Order: sequence, then C-alpha cells, then structure tokens
Amino acid sequence: MEPAQHVEAIRTNAAALLDAAAAAGLDAPVPTCPEWDVADLLGHVGRTYRWAASCSMRAPSDDVRFGSGGQIPTPERSERVAWVREGADALVAALDRPADTPAWTWAPPPTVGFWQRRQAHETAMHRVDAQIAATGTAEPIDAELAADGIDEWLHLLHNLPRRTPPTGSGETLHFHCTDVPGEWLVRLTPDGIDVQREHAKGDVAARGTASDLICWLQGRAPVERLEVFGDASLLTRWRELAKF
Repeated sequence: MEPAQHVEAIRTNAAALLDAAAAAGLDAPVPTCPEWDVADLLGHVGRTYRWAASCSMRAPSDDVRFGSGGQIPTPERSERVAWVREGADALVAALDRPADTPAWTWAPPPTVGFWQRRQAHETAMHRVDAQIAATGTAEPIDAELAADGIDEWLHLLHNLPRRTPPTGSGETLHFHCTDVPGEWLVRLTPDGIDVQREHAKGDVAARGTASDLICWLQGRAPVERLEVFGDASLLTRWRELAKF
C-alpha cells in the first residue's frame, strides 16, 4: 500500500471508530478486549495517537521508552470521544509527510512510514472492537488494508520489544487470503519465526478473506470463519504464542 493510503485509512477508520463508540455508549463492554469498556478503549486509542504522533517527530537516535504513551494523561470519561477525535486529527497531520522521513520507532524501519502503517492497522483493529461493542458485529476491514496488516503483523512479531518471538522446532503454517493476493509461509524456528511470501504446503493451512484472517490473527474472530487444512492444533498453539 502507498503511504497516503495508510494515512487515509487512519482518518476513515478513526471516524468509524468514534461513531461506533458513541452508539455503544461509554459503559458498554468490549467483548474483544474483555478487561475494557468503551471508555477504556477510547483512553487507549487517544493515548496511542498522541504517543505515535510524538514519536514520529523524534529522531531515530532519541531515547524513547517503548510503551511510555501509557503515561499520557487521560481526560474524564465523558470527554474521551472529543479527545480521541482531536488526537486522530493531530496524528494525521503529523503523519502527512514523506514516508522515508527519519523517525524514532520501536521496530524497523526507523521512518515516518512505520507510524503511517502501524497506526493504520491499529486504528482499523480498534474500529472493529468499537463496532463489536456497539452491535455485536463489525464491518470487514478493507481487503487491501487487511492483507497489508497480515504482512505487517508477521514482521512485528519478530521485533516486539521485551517479548520473546514465537518459537518452535520447524513447524510451518500457511496463511492464504482468498479475496486479494496474499500468501505467507511461517516457519517456527528455535530463534523465532521465518516468514516467506509464497504459496507452499504447511503443516496447517488457514484460508479466508484478508479481513477474517487478520481479525483471527489478532484475536477478533473465531477460527470457524476460516478454512483449515492439516494440524488444527498448531493454530491454537500459534494464537497463544503470537500476541502483542
């Protein structure tokens, strides 16, 4: 995807997220994030937007602590919809720059493009959370964006700060989008995961729309939405290992 598409995805999904949050009400539980209600979801999103905007303006060599966005003050619950809207506008403005502009990031590449892509997918997934809180279902993520999200997710899993990447002894998983181009063979090795963008036979294969695949990978959809071939227990193990 082009950087401008990532920035536009932030804008459109943030608007949909806020519409769903308003419809659900601040006290509504978020089934996909069991410890949160909608106000908690908005608090997380608003802090993340402000932290990401700030990081995108920092030099790659700056001393920034991963997760320090949690220290950003959060307003009263009744003010959070407006606060997230302000944060989304500020984030879009901060990221409306060339993708190759150097910036502090917590995974490669150290550029503004990292934040454009990361926040596009962060926003889309939390839009799903808000819509499920409001109605019990969510609109599918745009197929091209979802496929890009799968690719990004698999890259990030090997680069998470303070987390051990998924490991194994050579087991393979094949993820296959059925609505847009996108196939990945993931091998679990003792040192982490090896990802190849290719069609190949794995110990288990999971096929589905790009939206259903990314939502399953990030714990927002049941495995029953996918076609599964091979060792299904490996998918259960993957979901336990592959978490932020």
